[in-house]
Formats: sequence, C-alpha cells, structure tokens
Amino acid sequence: MSVLVTGGGGYIGSHMVWHLLDAGEDVVVLDDFSTGFEWAVAPEARIVHGDCGDADLVSRLIAEHGVESIIHFAGSLLVGESVSAPLTYYLNNTSKSRTLIETAIRGGVPRFVFSSSAAVYGTPDSFPVSEDAPLRPESPYGRSKLMTEMMLADASAAHGLAYAALRYFNVAGADPRGRTGESTRNSTHLVKIAAETAYGKRPGMQVFGDDYPTPDGTCIRDYIHVTDLAAAHGDALRHLRAGGGNIVANCGYGRGFSVLEVIETVKRVSGRDFPVTIGPRRPGDPSAIVASPARIEAELGWRPRYDDLDVIVRSALAWEEALSRRNHV
Repeated sequence: MSVLVTGGGGYIGSHMVWHLLDAGEDVVVLDDFSTGFEWAVAPEARIVHGDCGDADLVSRLIAEHGVESIIHFAGSLLVGESVSAPLTYYLNNTSKSRTLIETAIRGGVPRFVFSSSAAVYGTPDSFPVSEDAPLRPESPYGRSKLMTEMMLADASAAHGLAYAALRYFNVAGADPRGRTGESTRNSTHLVKIAAETAYGKRPGMQVFGDDYPTPDGTCIRDYIHVTDLAAAHGDALRHLRAGGGNIVANCGYGRGFSVLEVIETVKRVSGRDFPVTIGPRRPGDPSAIVASPARIEAELGWRPRYDDLDVIVRSALAWEEALSRRNHV
C-alpha cells in the first residue's frame, strides 16, 4: 500500500515526501516537473513523470501501487498570474483536481488530503481568521482552491471519500536537515526573496506599500515553517486513517510579522545588509491576515516545532547556501 503525492517535486511537496518516508511510508510521486525539480525528490520515492489530470495514468498508478491515500499539491500558485491567466488556473487547479478526485473514487482510494490556501478568505474582516470566517476569494487562484474544496465536500457526501483540506498561510523556511527547500525560480515568497537578496542573488528587493494601518505601515502575515506544514499533512492523514471525519483546517501559528520585521530578521540573522525600496501597494493585498490554529490543534493534535521567525529564516538562509554550492558544481 502506498501514498500518492502529486506535485512531489515542488517546494511543499518535496518536504511532504521526506516526511512520509521518515515515517516509514511507501511513496509514489506524480509530477510533470514543469515547476518542480526531480532532484528535490527523496531517492527512496518512486517517481512518475506525468499529469495529475491524466485519468488513465492515475488509474494505473492506483492499481499498480495499491494507492490508499492521495496528497494533492500539484497546481499553479501565483495570485497575480491567476488574474492575467485565469483559465490556466481553473484548468490546473480546478479541472485537473476534479479529474483526480473522480479517478480516486473510481479506483477505490478512500482518503484525500488537499493543499488549499488562505486565499479562500480574501480580505478578512478581523484576525486571527477562523475556518468559519466568510469565504470571499479575490483572485482566480483563491476561487480555484475554494472550488476544489467544494468538490471534495460534495464528492464525500455522495461517494464517502474522506478528505482533509488544509488552508496554508505564508509558507517559509527549509528542511532543517538540509535535504530540500524552496528552489523555485523567481519566487514571490518574501522570506525566499529576502534570503536571495542577502546572498547577492538579487540586486535588491521591493516592499509593496508602507502606508497600511499596521504599526510600521507594512502588511502583516502569519509565517509557517514548511516542515511544520508537512507534519500537519501527516497528522491529517493519520486522522483520516483512524476513521476521523472530514476536516478543513488552517495551517498557521496564530501570530504575524510585518514585511519590514521579516526583512530586518533576515538582515540580522544573515549578518548582511541589502538595499530595500518602497513601492506602491499591490491590488488586493490585505493589511493583515493571521490564522487561528485552534481547530487543527484541537482536532488533529498538531503541535508546531519550528514556531520561531529566526529559525524559519536561518533554515531558509542555509538552503540558499546549499543552492549556491549546488549551482557551482
């Protein structure tokens, strides 16, 4: 019996594969490697090049490897890009997820863990944000994620598929053992950008707006270490295997840091200064969004191990050093 991980060559997916293997699981990775990296996948995992929307391929994998659970990361993830290319996002994130869900049900796979997003909330009325907050996504990306959550709920009611949908806040950091990290080219993640700038991989970085109603005028976000996020998926899988009910849960720490606080932390931890300019606000950026982790802690027993911005930044910086060495080999 095995766990199928779609998008296992990506940033979060590659951490999930290591987490599963560390727990003794048999893992099959399905990825087209359009954005992920085959070298980022743990060597003990079985790698299949392909598309999660290919029903025939997924059916074969389910049958050949005895897939008993699917953890679904594959998809497109840039909010701004989704505005300019909405149909691409509805194809990659919604249509292909629908095919994957249907194929799982036809193949008798009883459990499905889905990579959702805090983008389903849009601009919240208050924070911390609970799972019961209004769902008002403001981009095709957020809507594509919410539509998949809705499909999972309906498919579960009709066909008995047990599922967990985990709504990520701002994922950052890298594997503490240095096995994988964020390797995405032209990343839009703040900690990654700042770490790259600290090591001279970017000439400087820009802050989008310093006139928000926050203590220092910059946006506040809840940053979660990617290893704690992978552990949350493991907890969700154990919950479903034990017969627990469907769950939709936030993945965050319940406290936020401003953009300038993050940048100053990167400068302090790295011991390097770098140029930062202030630009205009980006449309649709809420001034603050922070998760309430109460549900995931209570229902899944999730306990973060890396809830420390310095720890997150230190691991991200270590990965940038590792990438520099890799690129010079």
